[in-house]
Amino acid sequence: MNKYFFILLLSYPLIIMGQVTDLSLDFFKSKRDEFRKELPEASVAVLFSAPIRNRANDVNYVYHQDPNFYYLTGWKEPHAVLLIYKEAQRDDQGIFYNKIFIRSPDPIDEMWNGKYTTIQEALSMGFDRVDIRDNFSRKTPDFSYFDEVLLFEFKNDERDNPADPFDLYDLKKSFKEKINFPEIYDRKKYVLYQKIKNVEESSADSLRIEVQGLVSRDSTLLEDQILKDFLESSHLDALNEIRQKSAFAIKDYNFDLEKLPQIMKGLREIKTEEEIELIRKAAFFSAVGQVEVMKAIHPGMSEREIQGIHEFVYRKYGAADQGYPSIVGAGGNACVLHYIENNKFELNNELVLMDLGAELSGYTADVTRTIPSTGTFTPDQRLLYEIVYASQEKGIQAAVIGNSFIDIYKASFDAIALGLIELGIIKTTTEAKKYFPHGVSHHIGLDVHDPGNYGLLAANMIITVEPGIYIPEGSPCDPKWWNIGIRIEDDILITEKGPKNLSSFAPRKWDEIEKIIQQKSPLDDFNLPSAESLSK
Repeated sequence: MNKYFFILLLSYPLIIMGQVTDLSLDFFKSKRDEFRKELPEASVAVLFSAPIRNRANDVNYVYHQDPNFYYLTGWKEPHAVLLIYKEAQRDDQGIFYNKIFIRSPDPIDEMWNGKYTTIQEALSMGFDRVDIRDNFSRKTPDFSYFDEVLLFEFKNDERDNPADPFDLYDLKKSFKEKINFPEIYDRKKYVLYQKIKNVEESSADSLRIEVQGLVSRDSTLLEDQILKDFLESSHLDALNEIRQKSAFAIKDYNFDLEKLPQIMKGLREIKTEEEIELIRKAAFFSAVGQVEVMKAIHPGMSEREIQGIHEFVYRKYGAADQGYPSIVGAGGNACVLHYIENNKFELNNELVLMDLGAELSGYTADVTRTIPSTGTFTPDQRLLYEIVYASQEKGIQAAVIGNSFIDIYKASFDAIALGLIELGIIKTTTEAKKYFPHGVSHHIGLDVHDPGNYGLLAANMIITVEPGIYIPEGSPCDPKWWNIGIRIEDDILITEKGPKNLSSFAPRKWDEIEKIIQQKSPLDDFNLPSAESLSK
């Protein structure tokens, strides 16, 4: 391939058959390179694509790639395996550091479901080596030669297609045999054996505290003699013996399920400019959806109709999907934190909590607004709303480089606790957890709850700030507060100049929301024929 053309190809978005993304090929190549640098010496990482998930009978859900697999490959097709080596490997073509196994051509399936990406097309995506999955079992190395084989925990949620001897189920089965993966595997014990095997005498007491904490939540761990002996050991000779027993218990295994997730957390929590731009657009689309619902809302609407407006806006902009199931809860439904039924037919005169996010090229936003279906907050609704707004303002102000997620939570929580005390809903600060039971911030990206180390905030992290108050019916307070649920959530980019709200297009102040609701909606004149009239 012409060198100049290849450089151009790396700098452009990926458009190869089904592999369409707004990210450049160079993005994925650079992520593989960064990932490899984080691998332990003499190791290999093995990642599998996501399974195809069945909806019912012969109908599957729209395929969605595993975010970690996509992050390192840009690959959107099923039944694939990626290997990344710490040290250079050699074959008759020279040295290489990564290899992906993909589906071989299948004209019949391609006629029904679309073209597969070919080996040549995959090579043009920047992989060092590409092979068909049929060769996975016989063309992978002897994994016992590596000090460590890094992998994610097996979820065992793929189906075995008897007509396909090289589907994801068979690929994983073959791999498990190659690494001597036990049929009965207890991850908790295996991880603790590894820690005990490597623990220094100076760190033994802190590890005992960790093991004791796990035992307090799972008493069956005490049935294991090694763990029991470790908790009871008090001198060096006993510790050395227990370390030897731990090493012997895992001597036949060189796989590791802890390091790979940790590496991905470190990589994915800091976003590149390309990722930031995708999330910025997704957040804007999501905010526009909020604004359009504000214009259209009236008490006779249904929760599902509101959901449909949001999701129509996303698709109007070209976003293919939502990043998570849409939440639209009116009245008491808003007090259910992950309410996704969205089946209330009339909003009546209640507040409506709308937590939705557009997904663009795999990257999702996460934006929540709470608005009055009548167009006007009642005095009591407004009092609670202003507490949540003040809480979010405090949280966003705390979202600066060097602060922690705990700093954001504390700033938000204290504001809500103070507000609820002033209204007489609670008497002590700790009681606020009853009405504000969740955290305030999480990373967003390829997952709505993106992986991260959750240490100190750094530039180019994108997080949410989402305080809320939820007072379900029957709560120990004046019934006038019952069935009010309020959450305000925005997507915040951490920058050197302070927090930047990516979803600010949707107003948050109560009076600005009321002004938007008074505006005319393009949906005001959108009327559909009655289904009942057709049956008469």
